[in-house]
Amino acid sequence: MWCPLPLLALLCCCLCSRCWALDGAAAAVANPTCSLKDNCNLGENLLSVNADSDPVESHIASIFEDKVNYSLKLFADDANAATTTTTTTTGSSTSTTVLDVLHDALAAANLSELHHATTTTSRSTANYTLRQLSDKREDDDQVEDDERVYLYNIGKRFLAISQPFDAARNPDASPLCRAQMRRYLKALNNFDLWALKMHDASGKLNSGILNGNINQPGDFDQCMGIQQAHDDVTSGNNNDDTQANSPLRGQYCLAYAQPVLPHKSKRLQTFFKLLQSHGPFKSEFNDPGHRVPRYSLINWGICVPSGCTYRDVEYSVAEYLRNQTAATGISFNVRVEPQMCQVRDPQPWDRNTTWAVRFFVLVVCLAVLSTVYDRSTKTQPKQNDWCTAFSLDKNLRWLFSTRSSPGDIEAVHGIRFLNAIMLIFSHKSMAMFFNPYNNRTAMSESLGQPWTVIGRAASLYTDPFLLFSGMLTSYSLFGRLMKQQPIRLKNEYISRLMRIVPPLAALILFCTYVLPLWGSGPQWNLVVGHHADICKQHWWRNLLFIHNYFGFSEMCLTHTHHLGIDTELFAVAPLFILILWRWPRRGLLALLLLCTIGTAARYYTTIVNQLSNYIYFGTNIQRLFRTADYMYSFPPHRSTVYIMGILLGYALRKYQGVQLSPLQLRLGWLAATICVLASLLGPAPMGHIDYVYNSTHAAIYAAFAPIAWCLFFSWIVFVSHNGYKNKLTRLFSWRGFQVSTKLSYAIYLTQFPVFFYNVGRRRHIHHYYNFVSIILDTNEFISIFLASVALTVLFDAPFQNLKKLLIKRPAANQSKAPATTPSTMPTGTALRESEPERKLVSEPELVPLQPHPHAD
Repeated sequence: MWCPLPLLALLCCCLCSRCWALDGAAAAVANPTCSLKDNCNLGENLLSVNADSDPVESHIASIFEDKVNYSLKLFADDANAATTTTTTTTGSSTSTTVLDVLHDALAAANLSELHHATTTTSRSTANYTLRQLSDKREDDDQVEDDERVYLYNIGKRFLAISQPFDAARNPDASPLCRAQMRRYLKALNNFDLWALKMHDASGKLNSGILNGNINQPGDFDQCMGIQQAHDDVTSGNNNDDTQANSPLRGQYCLAYAQPVLPHKSKRLQTFFKLLQSHGPFKSEFNDPGHRVPRYSLINWGICVPSGCTYRDVEYSVAEYLRNQTAATGISFNVRVEPQMCQVRDPQPWDRNTTWAVRFFVLVVCLAVLSTVYDRSTKTQPKQNDWCTAFSLDKNLRWLFSTRSSPGDIEAVHGIRFLNAIMLIFSHKSMAMFFNPYNNRTAMSESLGQPWTVIGRAASLYTDPFLLFSGMLTSYSLFGRLMKQQPIRLKNEYISRLMRIVPPLAALILFCTYVLPLWGSGPQWNLVVGHHADICKQHWWRNLLFIHNYFGFSEMCLTHTHHLGIDTELFAVAPLFILILWRWPRRGLLALLLLCTIGTAARYYTTIVNQLSNYIYFGTNIQRLFRTADYMYSFPPHRSTVYIMGILLGYALRKYQGVQLSPLQLRLGWLAATICVLASLLGPAPMGHIDYVYNSTHAAIYAAFAPIAWCLFFSWIVFVSHNGYKNKLTRLFSWRGFQVSTKLSYAIYLTQFPVFFYNVGRRRHIHHYYNFVSIILDTNEFISIFLASVALTVLFDAPFQNLKKLLIKRPAANQSKAPATTPSTMPTGTALRESEPERKLVSEPELVPLQPHPHAD
């Protein structure tokens, strides 16, 4: 680089004789009028002299001006190449340029310092910066090359351990699927983050396979969160490149695989038995999986590009397993259902969903307005009952009131509560088998014990509700007949429909259009979405109460089949009651004959069709659905306990206040105890892990267990209502159970949606610790309670209030006897005339029952 030493020497000579000229130059530099990088002419500002100055001085100034301009041009070039030298200190940074040094030196009138500083700074700054930049570029290039090599080697090793899933191996795969798969594999080789996430989100074999850790859902959220708008490198303009650069999203597919073992190798059979966790439920591909778990199938979560279809995934998984098991004699059946492939693609609400949401908003607004009216007119002598029908205050006060009328059959409330809790445990134990566990084999072994009868005997816990439904219907109608009140069946049927239809219709609407919007998960479309699709087609069957005749596999809200059975039996109950009233002996014999026929029919049907009303260990899913279709949801087969309830209501009316001797009481309690033990302990061995299905065992249980179970509770109700009290009857008669009775219908309706909402949202594998920790899920119980309260105060109670305003009953002609209206609910949420808040019309006060002389 050119060195300006001669110029600086000349400058020193001039300064000795004309120091005054530099004072103006320093001021000019202190306030420059142009930028150095513009290579402007600084002579006019730097060395300006007066017009009357010496010619020699003017000549020297002219020469100096040319030299300075040329030097500053070189400085400007160096400054453009190395811009700024930045010195970084703690919390601050300092930038020094050549012009700054020159300005400082001139301002100090010290050209020696200018020479030294300018030379040093220009050389060190320019040379050092340029060299550093060159070295840095070389280092960056080297690091980038090394990083590319390292990532390539890591990717190869990583992919050699865990091969990526190629969904484009299907010969019929679409061009979009093939293009996106090439893009995905290329990005995976380049170690791109989004491609690594897609590969990482797919399920992979893990430890603990022999302990049942075979279901691998992968990472649902990571897969669904992949959004790749376009490719980083475009290699052309052909159609494949265009499709490869189309938006790519992660698609989560849940594949089902079922191993097939053709030969009878004992070692392999033992291996597969552990692999399938001893098979507490034996299932096939064609079994409906939206309500009963297909436990024998292997669930595998796979993340693929959104351009591939479920058929592409199914073909590729089958080919992969076929290659892995070649020449081993083992094969796999594979299925991927269309609804089990999900892409995060928010869609606008359809028309039906919009109207459903509007409906629920309207009901909430109506309840708020009714509550405001109720509070604002509370001090007035009389309120408009129509305007307070939806009041939250009024309905909540009724719901949590424990007042009881003297004619109330109090023991019924506690028995309902007990059976409702047992039914919740049974339904929860069924739902828990949908969830993946990393120790599923150990879980099956712990549950393959006789004590699990408490969760396997689910059908027993529904029979007492049929019993009490028939009992309260009979008790109410016999009471009116004894009081010579006319019975208007049309009003009875309308009253029942107004009682049960609003909550049921609201739940169907919610589960069909609103609930599917509330969540997501690997099994969401199976247990929530698929069920909503069924309801969209067959909801009308539920509202006509004929859905129990069309089979469980295509039933909307399968747990409501009991409503259909109870409603159909309620429709014919007045005929049975009239026969028993007109011809007591013949009517009694006729009803006993019907009970016998129903019992024999259950036994015969179980033997012939190989059914099982008890969920024994190793239950076949097809057998469970056949049992539900041929016997469990068929009213004639369930009529036995309902007729027992009619006879119990007749006995409570005819033998009210009967006196029993101590011997009769002991014999009655002994017989009742034998019945309850036989119904519970009798089928207990069928829950053992080594149990083999026996049609005779299943037939005996189906025929006689419901009768024995209901006889136990019938005896408790009979002796309690007649004043024979003990600790057990007092427990069942606790007034607090009246709240559970009012909530029991809503609990019956909401428990399954809550259970399967949580099943659908379950993302990851959990560890099974013990049965109690799984069953006693506090969050689920709180959710069921809150949902039941909401359903009761928004739909159940308001329509009860409207029913009381619309339907009035005639007054009695004779003195009144205690009466109770029938329970029309399968869950035992019956209206009782003994409850003032639930009376259909105003009635005279009932005569209280006196304590029985043999109370204890």
